[in-house]
Amino acid sequence: MERIPNITGLRFFLSVFVMIFHISEFCSKHDIPFYNSIPLFHKGHEAVCVFFSLSGFLIIRQLYLEKVTTKTISLKNFYFRRALRIFPLYFLILIFGLTYYNYILPKLGFIGGFNMDYNLYEGLLLSIFFMPNVFATLYNPGGIIEILWSIGVEEQFYLFIAPVLMFLPIRKLIPFLLVSTFIFFVLYFNIEGSILRKYNILFFYFTSSGIISILLLKKPQLLTNKLVVYVSIISFTLYFTTNIFVNLFSTSNYNFFSMLLFCLTIGVLSKRSYFILNHRITTYLGKISYGIYVYHLIVIQLIGLIYIKIFSNLGLNNYVIIVIYNSIVLVATIIISHFSYQYFEKYFINLYRNKSALSKNLL
Repeated sequence: MERIPNITGLRFFLSVFVMIFHISEFCSKHDIPFYNSIPLFHKGHEAVCVFFSLSGFLIIRQLYLEKVTTKTISLKNFYFRRALRIFPLYFLILIFGLTYYNYILPKLGFIGGFNMDYNLYEGLLLSIFFMPNVFATLYNPGGIIEILWSIGVEEQFYLFIAPVLMFLPIRKLIPFLLVSTFIFFVLYFNIEGSILRKYNILFFYFTSSGIISILLLKKPQLLTNKLVVYVSIISFTLYFTTNIFVNLFSTSNYNFFSMLLFCLTIGVLSKRSYFILNHRITTYLGKISYGIYVYHLIVIQLIGLIYIKIFSNLGLNNYVIIVIYNSIVLVATIIISHFSYQYFEKYFINLYRNKSALSKNLL
């Protein structure tokens, strides 16, 4: 399948938005100097929602193309491929996080800022059976584990969408996605005590982008108008660098606007290459963005512990501390993610590729 331009590079910038949000959040809770005085440092949740939109765009596009080509969808291949990409790193972070919060930190004398008052086996079961968002919401087990909530939402969406698209006739896919988006949005924002909202099940971001992905396959020239391109990219940039839209809308309207903006911008970006997003360095950093996303909280915690234990009494200038702390976290996270991708994740990615190549050779 051809690589869609810009999308991989965009993942890197989104992971950085999440990272800088968590750095200032962690530092503010542990009396470490921090900076978050511009809107860019408060867009972590929005960046995750763009990740959801990207996943919906790519996964529904992939399933649609398979359906058109083969008249069906191989659930076995789809879930096998997703499991090999997601599970190895997911379970590595889960096991490390549970060990870190339940055994390592208490031995070092740190017992605040996270909850250990839960049944460890229940937490494991919730995480193993695709519900880390439920685990995070109910028990607040610590940031390293809680970051997995979004991975859980993606897993839940995959479990939902692939069987449905397999059984639905092709002509009904877009109507189904439209109705689903409406229902998910209404249930999330207009039903008091909604389970969707309680556990951050933001399926409407996935399905809305899926609609755009199918429309673009049917009508490739749909989002090539220059005015549409400029408005979407400028609006997307303003969205992450200012609070214009946050201040303009209510919570539900802000999410509705975000949903439309994200799927429109992803659609526009998928049409032609942009240098910054499609540069080979940015593209590679996007490839390792899954690692950046899940490893950065470990790095933040470890650098924070070193600062608290060793450097907090050295009297360094606050601005120097902020620059050094943020730089070390960014660089260390990228390095760890690089080695993780090359020597851990890639092994599992290649398992599916080798299996597919072997099947073709046998045929």
